[in-house]
Amino acid sequence: MIFASDLDRTLVYSNRAIEDLGNDDPSLLKPVERKDDNWVAYMTETSYSALKELARNSLFIPVTTRTTEQFNRFHIFKDDIAIKYAITSNGANIIYQGMLLKEWSAHIINRMTEESVTQKELLAKLKKESFQFDGQMKQAENLFFYFILNSLPPASDLQVIHKVAVLNGWRISLQGRKLYFIPRAISKGDALEYISKREGMKVIAGAGDSILDWDFLKNCHYRFVPAHGELARVSGTNDYTLTKNKGIGAGEEIILQFLQLLRLTV
Repeated sequence: MIFASDLDRTLVYSNRAIEDLGNDDPSLLKPVERKDDNWVAYMTETSYSALKELARNSLFIPVTTRTTEQFNRFHIFKDDIAIKYAITSNGANIIYQGMLLKEWSAHIINRMTEESVTQKELLAKLKKESFQFDGQMKQAENLFFYFILNSLPPASDLQVIHKVAVLNGWRISLQGRKLYFIPRAISKGDALEYISKREGMKVIAGAGDSILDWDFLKNCHYRFVPAHGELARVSGTNDYTLTKNKGIGAGEEIILQFLQLLRLTV
């Protein structure tokens, strides 16, 4: 059985996410990510222990928009929780037993070339619409890009940006202050389906907070969405369980739901 989950603002919470979404008891946090000798992301002790049990008794697959380098900052998947697969870069990369699956990466690059304009062309088209993004642009492995925004654009602007992106083979997702631009070929859902077929296993349950997560959630038998997530606020997605809690408590709630499903199905 496969259990798949997004990480940031679903199971794992940065200092900023905890500040934004709240946490009732900081003393019960487990540090899970280290950057520049500082702890920068956490789970609750309960969710960490539950995830450990889940990974021992099922195929747990982290599914993240993070680059592979950023994903590798999670020390728990090196030291404490053994994983066979990880999906990184929003589905552009699949990590199998610590190594990149090159055939999958090549498949994605071919599709990107066929289905999407280049990043340079997309930015030129957005510039023609007089869009100026108030923030810093970041690259993700030369696969996609995002802006860390100082101020959020109005909803009317986001609608036009979305339209321009879609017409050119891209899509957008606003996650907190980050506005992502992702080629259509890059999909968490396609990557998870590939692993499912490769292993001959079904995806029992999945969890995620953003529009980009719906790509794989729609193929899960059970779906969980944190109450604070982007998915909880948009139309066109449904038939999922919304957590009662927000913030890091939602992550704990999701992992405990996964564990309950595992115990019911074995």
